[in-house]
Amino acid sequence: MYDPFACPECAPTAMGTPRLALDVGFTLDWSSAEARHRDCLFLPWLMPAHDIWPDAAGSQLAGAEIGEAVDVRGAPLVPARDPAGEVELPPTAFNRRLRRHRVVEPRAGRFYPRAFIAGHAGIEAGDRELFRIGALEDTRLLADLNHPLSGADLQLRARVLAAHEDGRGDDCMVDVARLLTARGPGMQARWRGRPTAFWSADACEREDPAPDCDFYAGPRMVHHLDATARARIGALYATLIPQGARVLDLMSSWASHLDQVGGPESVTGLGMNHEELAANEALDQALVHDLNRQPAIPLPPASFDAVVCTASVEYLTHPQAVFASVRELLRPGGVFVVTFSDRCFPTKAIAVWEPLYDFERMGLVLDLFLCAGFDGLSTLSLRGLPRPPDDPYAGRLDHADPVFAVWGWRRD
Repeated sequence: MYDPFACPECAPTAMGTPRLALDVGFTLDWSSAEARHRDCLFLPWLMPAHDIWPDAAGSQLAGAEIGEAVDVRGAPLVPARDPAGEVELPPTAFNRRLRRHRVVEPRAGRFYPRAFIAGHAGIEAGDRELFRIGALEDTRLLADLNHPLSGADLQLRARVLAAHEDGRGDDCMVDVARLLTARGPGMQARWRGRPTAFWSADACEREDPAPDCDFYAGPRMVHHLDATARARIGALYATLIPQGARVLDLMSSWASHLDQVGGPESVTGLGMNHEELAANEALDQALVHDLNRQPAIPLPPASFDAVVCTASVEYLTHPQAVFASVRELLRPGGVFVVTFSDRCFPTKAIAVWEPLYDFERMGLVLDLFLCAGFDGLSTLSLRGLPRPPDDPYAGRLDHADPVFAVWGWRRD
């Protein structure tokens, strides 16, 4: 699987002066019943002798060369699964009116702050730790208070990417294990293999129901993700798409993210604006088509080796039908890769998207792959990289846009 921290610029180099702080790229691998998962987090200015590390990782990294990776084995990153952490409650225990001006309906498989069930299982008002609704029936709600990674076989790798002679200059200790696992990894997997209740009756409604042809009538020659995120998405595509592939860039625009793919035979772009597509130099063919009016893609079956969809899946109002159509377009052995971040046009995103946590959104996209019959499923998250210094938001945002990806294969 793609490793964003194993790059040429991270090749091992000999140690020089003593290092008080390190920039470290962490890769957490695990599997669920549905997919393989890799969650990547960049943490700068960690202090091997000062911070809270899983097992002996701090001392191991203190002696590592720049670019060297260390496997952290046997360290408990999350508490062991506790059967007492599964609590049966009446459905009325969930406070649907906790949010001011908004009624929140509980959904099986979804995550919520524990404050929604305050007064039960020793939980106090204002508790922001998350719990999961494992099952929801007429007479009971099963609240799973365990960490979503509890019980998983976790494989952690840490790679030294840079070193600093000085420390952070503060007295706070960084809890590395907590940063690696808090409010994220594990949330993309189903609860005990049961489908999450994403698709309520209004799940695909939008705040702005006006035709998309009106919204996209004028060209937008802008990037919706920063340069670091775009480069990492391009590297992922290059890892998954073979040389000489026929590629479909679904929901395309003026710029594709295929510049690192080795010698594709052809690239077809399907998008909403003719001027944007005409400006895309990566395309050999362009097609203006509104997937929300007609989710069946008007291209020959089994005509592509790879399909990519970048930062757009949240706008599909018939996502199940589009994913099924994509599978028909792929040749046996073809791959479909969906990438997204935490930014969007909120009035055009479907209603289910906005309330979800980032990692739950990976679970929603994974659900679409499963329902469409894709195989060999994987998810990837990449967070914490520095924002490019020349980015317009560099003064206000420290981190690059996070990257989330889900992909699968048509085997037959």
